[in-house]
Amino acid sequence: MKVVHAAKFYPPVHGGMETVIGDLCDGTAGEWDVQVVAANDSPRTVRERRGEVDVIRSAAYGAAASVPLCPALPWHLWTAAADCVVLHEPNPIAGTALWLRTPASRLVIWHHSDLLRPRWALPTYSRIVQRMLYRRADCVIVSSPALAAESALVQWGQRIAVIPFGIDLERYRRTDRECQTRVDAIRASAPGPRLLFVGRLVYYKGLHVLLDAAREWPGTIMIAGDGPLEPALRAQASALGVADRVRFVGHVSHDDLPAYYQACEVFVLPSIAKTEAFGVVQVEAMAAGRPVVSTRLPTGVPWVNQDGVSGLVVTPDDAAALGAALRRLGHDRELRQRLGDGARRRADALFSRDRMVRVFRDVVEAVVRSPERLDEQLAQLAAVR
Repeated sequence: MKVVHAAKFYPPVHGGMETVIGDLCDGTAGEWDVQVVAANDSPRTVRERRGEVDVIRSAAYGAAASVPLCPALPWHLWTAAADCVVLHEPNPIAGTALWLRTPASRLVIWHHSDLLRPRWALPTYSRIVQRMLYRRADCVIVSSPALAAESALVQWGQRIAVIPFGIDLERYRRTDRECQTRVDAIRASAPGPRLLFVGRLVYYKGLHVLLDAAREWPGTIMIAGDGPLEPALRAQASALGVADRVRFVGHVSHDDLPAYYQACEVFVLPSIAKTEAFGVVQVEAMAAGRPVVSTRLPTGVPWVNQDGVSGLVVTPDDAAALGAALRRLGHDRELRQRLGDGARRRADALFSRDRMVRVFRDVVEAVVRSPERLDEQLAQLAAVR
């Protein structure tokens, strides 16, 4: 069976969507003939073999509002004969190409998030092209029941499958000497208890709300990541008198990241906008057995971290509510332990990379080879919460 993935970009390009697509392709290439058509980051087309996956990176001549301009990408898709095309959305260039012509009898759409920008795309691409594509698709995949329920676009799909994003859980449970040495160094540099944030320093992450609530945390707050708001956030911490307990640790390498999760007592994701569609960093913390404080957004975020099960969930953009949750966890070690254990169990049950790949493979196999069984299979998936 040949499966073609229409992606915006593909590893080694970094990003949440790119990581998921890479894991799906690598995890199924041993059984299927897998090809990826994606945009390149330069004005030349590259054909390569990454592992067992054939990749076409179509020449890009700049970008318009983050949409790569790849005039040859539609042709690469149209000539990639396949049994099934998997379109990863939002992806205006590839989506428009497949709206005009789909080079396979079966179409699966993985809806990673709603299209929020560029603004011109909402009344054009989203309202016309995406709606017709989703209605035509054999199956639309989303990462959480919340996204399936809240996204008006997903509702156009005839069949919807919920497949949570999955990660390599064991990576965040390393116990080797090198990792432990790093954990010890982090703990020695920051008085406990330690509260960790990981992500880009951008507005929708809600870090300004976290700093407003920082006085309620009895130990150190570690902010791992970089971004355009760092100067403003440092100034805010100083103005609030909490600079001595907030550590901006900058970009953390892939190898060092597990040690930061293990070194902290609690993880926080204070996001304030639905741009935060899932929050994979929550799963990373949960894999390490750390309770999570996150926000009740109309997305998959509060489904991933369930209030009272794997952590605490508070109202977005509410410093008082966030502060109360931080104060509660900061002073109650027994509660931290109970929620941390629940977080680890929830990660094991739903958010492993192996489970994500296996369920995706089963859905696509059913779409192509036994569509009469697809509804039964989707009903079984819907029962998992």
